[in-house]
Amino acid sequence: MAVAGEGAIVPASPGGIVGFAQTPGGRNFFLMLGVAAVVGVMSGVWLWSQQPDYRVLFSNFSDRDGGAIVAALQQANVPYKFADGGGAILVPANQVHDVRLKLASQGLPKGGNVGFELMENQKLGVSQFLEQVNFQRALEGELARSIQSLGAVQAARVHLALPKASVFVRDQQKPTASVLLNLHPGRTMDPQQVSAIVHLVASSVPELPTKNVTVVDQNGNLLSESGKPAGANGLDPTQLKYVQELQQSIVKRIESIVTPIVGPNNVRAEATADVDFSHSEQAAETYKPNGQPNASTIRSQQSSESQSNSPLGASGVPGALSNQPQPNATAPIAGSPQQSGTQTAAAASSGNVQKDMTVNYEVDKTVRYVQQPMGGIKRLSVAVVVNYKKEVAKDGKVTMKPLSEDEKTQISDLVKEAMGFSKDRGDSLNVVNSPFAGPEKEIIPETPIWKRPEAIDMGLSGGKYLLGIAILAYLFFGVLRPMFRRIMKTFDPPPPPVEEDDAVVHIQHEVEPMGQKVRSYQDNLEAAKTLAKNDPKMVANVVKAWVGTNE
Repeated sequence: MAVAGEGAIVPASPGGIVGFAQTPGGRNFFLMLGVAAVVGVMSGVWLWSQQPDYRVLFSNFSDRDGGAIVAALQQANVPYKFADGGGAILVPANQVHDVRLKLASQGLPKGGNVGFELMENQKLGVSQFLEQVNFQRALEGELARSIQSLGAVQAARVHLALPKASVFVRDQQKPTASVLLNLHPGRTMDPQQVSAIVHLVASSVPELPTKNVTVVDQNGNLLSESGKPAGANGLDPTQLKYVQELQQSIVKRIESIVTPIVGPNNVRAEATADVDFSHSEQAAETYKPNGQPNASTIRSQQSSESQSNSPLGASGVPGALSNQPQPNATAPIAGSPQQSGTQTAAAASSGNVQKDMTVNYEVDKTVRYVQQPMGGIKRLSVAVVVNYKKEVAKDGKVTMKPLSEDEKTQISDLVKEAMGFSKDRGDSLNVVNSPFAGPEKEIIPETPIWKRPEAIDMGLSGGKYLLGIAILAYLFFGVLRPMFRRIMKTFDPPPPPVEEDDAVVHIQHEVEPMGQKVRSYQDNLEAAKTLAKNDPKMVANVVKAWVGTNE
């Protein structure tokens, strides 16, 4: 036992931390330490509840792009973290779009493809082969970047096979190209987009024909048909698209002109168009029999006439005179018809006259050159179904009645005009009036609110905040506040000593044994009544002291 001052005897205090904790200073120290711990826990809970939600900034990037992105985020003081084993970079959800725009302005991410910037760092003394390889790599990277700009393409790789140039024509080879596409989930490439990629690559490489470009997707599907000429299988995508657009246009015209008569959703139409895509040219020459000569046109005419004079035969008396040459010719004496007739007859009997005439007439000929355009409609077949008309009685009852013959004829005439009906072409039209069957209502089970994604996200966010508030409230009201009260009570000044003859103070501040709480007002009142009953003299002295004090 340890002896305290003024003869009081108290037990000895144990040493170490336990002894220090039993002293008033030790109790205050550990109390303050507990308050600090509680405040730290509350701060941690508050920071945890206020932690931002992280979303994916970029994923499936190359190591080079990842390093550049992280460096840019650190320079911009943007918090980030990795997810999925480092395959994605996460940033706060409220900064995703801003950070993406800022990184896009810096050209990030580059997608792992190296373009013509590879040619900027050429070293002195590099060989021609290495220059050619770098140029090919740069060209492949630029083509891949251009293809990746398409909406359905997530990533692309381009491989070029560029043969060496040769001065001999027989040894020249055409370059080839292969394109590997990695499409976004749920996206597809239609034939026109594939053809656009093929022509893009072929136009970027000299002497590269489109048939030497092969396009493959990430599943190994061949998207381009480089080995087949256009339309070899009879199914040209462009022609099929034209037929579909033509049929849809006819259906749209029919429904738009019939709908105002029968009401919306009361007419259905389908059209089938037989389109001739053959391209034909025809040239013909037709010759007709010759007509009457008088009615025919003379092309050319030629006539000739010839006359020959032969000497007279031997005549007269034989002798010297007959052997002499004839005398000079003399003009006939007019008025001697005998002599003239004799000479004319002699001339006629001594000459031959020949006449020739050739006449060429034009021949009737017709030359016809016909060029049949592509895409001509050979035949149209249209089917139209019209719903029964709705009639409302006076009592509000709705009934469905068929159309009359005049109404059906009117609709048929309108449809013929809208579709461009041609009897010579062999078009067909069939208009049917029949009640429409109502669509069956599909019963979709309602998803409980606790299974909806938006409700789950809202519940998680709200639950995080509510949990943080509950923990803070418990720590404040259940731990921190009682500690503060105990600390403040420790620093309160001790009550003044109670004198034995001061009954009022003794009654007001009567306390229970050591370690007990101060009595309540009701207990003090009962104690005062008991004291007045047991010792009225002391109470009288107290009252007398009050009166004397007041005086």
